[in-house]
Amino acid sequence: MAFFSRFRDNWLRPFFFYGNNPLSLVGGALTTAAALVLLGFWVVDIFGHGGPNNPYIGIIVDLCLPGIFILGLLLIPIGIGLRRRSLKAAGRIPSVYPHIDLRDPVFRRGLDIVLLATFVNFVIVGTASYRSVAYMDTPNFCGQACHVMAPEWAAYPVSTHSGVACVQCHIAAGIPGFIHAKVNGTKQLLMVIAGNYPRPVMAGNKLPPARATCLNCHNPETYIGDKLIVSTAYGDDEKNSATRTLVLVHIGGRDQLGHFSGIHGAHLGRIEYIPTDATNQTIPWVGRLNADGSTTEFVASGPQAHIDGQKRLMDCIDCHNRAAHSFDTPQAALNKAMRQGSPSPSLPFVHKEGLALLKAAYSSQSEAASKIASGLENYYQSQYPAIWSGQRGQIDQAARTLVAIYSRNVFPFMKVTWGTHPNNIGHNDSPGCFRCHDGSHNAKNGTGITNDCSVCHNLVAVDESNPKQWTDLGFQ
Repeated sequence: MAFFSRFRDNWLRPFFFYGNNPLSLVGGALTTAAALVLLGFWVVDIFGHGGPNNPYIGIIVDLCLPGIFILGLLLIPIGIGLRRRSLKAAGRIPSVYPHIDLRDPVFRRGLDIVLLATFVNFVIVGTASYRSVAYMDTPNFCGQACHVMAPEWAAYPVSTHSGVACVQCHIAAGIPGFIHAKVNGTKQLLMVIAGNYPRPVMAGNKLPPARATCLNCHNPETYIGDKLIVSTAYGDDEKNSATRTLVLVHIGGRDQLGHFSGIHGAHLGRIEYIPTDATNQTIPWVGRLNADGSTTEFVASGPQAHIDGQKRLMDCIDCHNRAAHSFDTPQAALNKAMRQGSPSPSLPFVHKEGLALLKAAYSSQSEAASKIASGLENYYQSQYPAIWSGQRGQIDQAARTLVAIYSRNVFPFMKVTWGTHPNNIGHNDSPGCFRCHDGSHNAKNGTGITNDCSVCHNLVAVDESNPKQWTDLGFQ
């Protein structure tokens, strides 16, 4: 009882006496209001439909409200301190604080509420802090909360990794990876606030190595063997003539006997290189690790200055560099869309006109949307009035598709245009494989990195309207 008496006289009585001030009361109101809103949202989140998808609502609920909650808690002791200093300066500190009697049921219930609220506050603060960190790791936050990520967010939902959270690829496992990511994220936030962020945003060599991310889900040694790739292209003639190209790609891997073959087998843990640019597009030096432990060095021909840079061990992301954020070329995007039915190949010259509209220069996406739609409509209205009258629905749909293609691949405000982000798979749209397999990287013994096409793939058919192999497989 003596302990409780001292606690009552030295803590509870002064707390209730000094706490009766506007600042502390406002703090209590803020804390209570924020806590009730947070609890309400969490109930909806758990028992409802998973909460809102809007990232800004998520910022308010998981970042702002916990901040308001903690601010309210801080205002309570600040108000108490200010009132005590004011009363002390005025010489009005009471010698005996107002009486607190535990036998008073009203006070006893109030004390129970204070103790319960204190416990709940600790739970709320802990949960809110965890949820704040967890929310910052969601794709919605990464892609939509910051406008500079608009290009990456546009490419993410249509990628093969759209079901993979950003942090699984961009943050290495463990506490060091988490801390590095948060520190780097803070720097980027300050850059955005100051308006000096890079345009465009380039990943460069900032991603963790594949062993820390990709290999958590993928096994590059899995034997895949050969894979048939079929691509359809449309011509610039009036009929938008379709042709197909069939390529048999030798992906390979490790077979049942432990032998490596194909593209994966030739590169797994065996290739080092030195890039001279941040995006790894220029590679003047390549080293092949041989079975006996030695290294064969291949240097690009031509006038070479001293090759200075950090050696990198080639891994998955050196070729699969746009695994979740790939951007199309205008030709590839339009061919893919026409293969799916819009723009309809029945519209004369739609491939030629659509491609011209996609490649034109626009100052913004809104200008592009307006001019692409009006440009296609004006073309058919003036050149093919019968088509304009009879296939108006298909023309409108084609215009919407072209606008969607542009909006997903070109972002003038971020200086992202066609080809800004090269994809290193293949070599048709960007150097890709030819960064090394260009026929100019040679060793001192006269051998060179092969540029023989058949090592990596066989061209079964190239731009044929009706390849025999295609029909032999039962396709029309």
